[in-house]
Amino acid sequence: MTYKELSEKFIDDAGVSIGDTVFIEKDDVSYEGIILDRSNDALDEFIVIKLDSGYNIGINIKDAKIKLVEKGDKPKIGYDNVEIEHDPNKMDISIISTGGTVSSIIDYKTGAVHPAFTAGDLLRANPELLDIANYDVKALYNILSENMKPEYWVKAAESIADDINNGCDGVVVAHGTDTMHYTSAALSFMMETPVPIVITGAQRSSDRPSTDAFINLFNSVGAAKSDIAEVTVCMHDSLNDNICSLHKGTKVRKMHTSRRDTFRSIDCEPIAELKHGNIISTNLPYIKRNEKELKLNTNLEPKTALIKSYPGITSELIDYHIDKGFKGLLIEGTGLGHVPENLIQSLNRAYDEGIAVVMTSQCLYGRVNMNVYSTGRELINAHVISGQDMTPETAYVKLSWALGQSENLNDVENIMTTNIAGELSHSSSVKYFLN
Repeated sequence: MTYKELSEKFIDDAGVSIGDTVFIEKDDVSYEGIILDRSNDALDEFIVIKLDSGYNIGINIKDAKIKLVEKGDKPKIGYDNVEIEHDPNKMDISIISTGGTVSSIIDYKTGAVHPAFTAGDLLRANPELLDIANYDVKALYNILSENMKPEYWVKAAESIADDINNGCDGVVVAHGTDTMHYTSAALSFMMETPVPIVITGAQRSSDRPSTDAFINLFNSVGAAKSDIAEVTVCMHDSLNDNICSLHKGTKVRKMHTSRRDTFRSIDCEPIAELKHGNIISTNLPYIKRNEKELKLNTNLEPKTALIKSYPGITSELIDYHIDKGFKGLLIEGTGLGHVPENLIQSLNRAYDEGIAVVMTSQCLYGRVNMNVYSTGRELINAHVISGQDMTPETAYVKLSWALGQSENLNDVENIMTTNIAGELSHSSSVKYFLN
């Protein structure tokens, strides 16, 4: 039990525990629900119960009365793997978990949510998945996505490659949403694939009535069975539970902190839409299944930094990264790709010391053009490389990968300005912004 001091005593004195259904009275209001577990850093003097509506509420125990309605089971974490009979008529899909909300499994008897992920967990929580494919399920990590690191991208790529070499027909990667677009970009550059690689997540945990976990996962399996053999991101397309969009891994970005339709394709349309696990429309050309052989190139330069320009930024920030031995700097400039003039000297110094500098825009939509204004032309003279219409996140990942291929600045510029995985468009249209 993670209740402590006052709240623990309140529960113990009533003879109840986590998983029990209880009746609570406070301030002439009564509540009935299941006592849930709490995090170790939760405030004392509160307990949390799950109502019949499916929502969780916290109740201050001061002057509250509690009594047992029905004894329940404590949360079960990490179900044993279940025996899955292989159906030769179904495709074989690999599901790899790195953590995040979509990998949190609800214990329906207690209403508790836990970051457990085994085959048993997955199939107990989503039994409908068994109707559409065979599965090999494994947990690669169990981390919050803000803790993702470049070396984890490498391990994920290697694990995916192993599964493809072992004959799987498609791969689904369960991932936290905050850095999902970094991972999708990294896998896009590190891998060429003969089968679909689909990254998915959830904005709402599985204990909430508004959860998007199942629909995103179900449609991602559908995408993994499809003919679209690219690295993609599959997430809700709207606030409703009807359609998911399949985004190119290098052109997608998280655009809202909590909306279920947070992921959007930037400066292009999604590759496809899915409903009930099936592709219902396609918008863009795509690489088809078995059109390419599996290739893996996971060399990355970890000493790559992303720096955002802002009013008042000083050259000390650029000089710091030079002095600390960074090999590449991705600048998120303003407008068409600008920084204040006081940074120019330090950017010239970066080039002289063999450091690659790439310019993107904070505007997201549209493309960098450093030829328009005088500061931009000074940046060109300082050998700053245009990120064209790449998002800052994709350009940062690509720069790290480019430096992993070569330390020669001419080679790095050629890689950054060559379309490797659909990250560069010939032109940007206003219609994508308006949509």
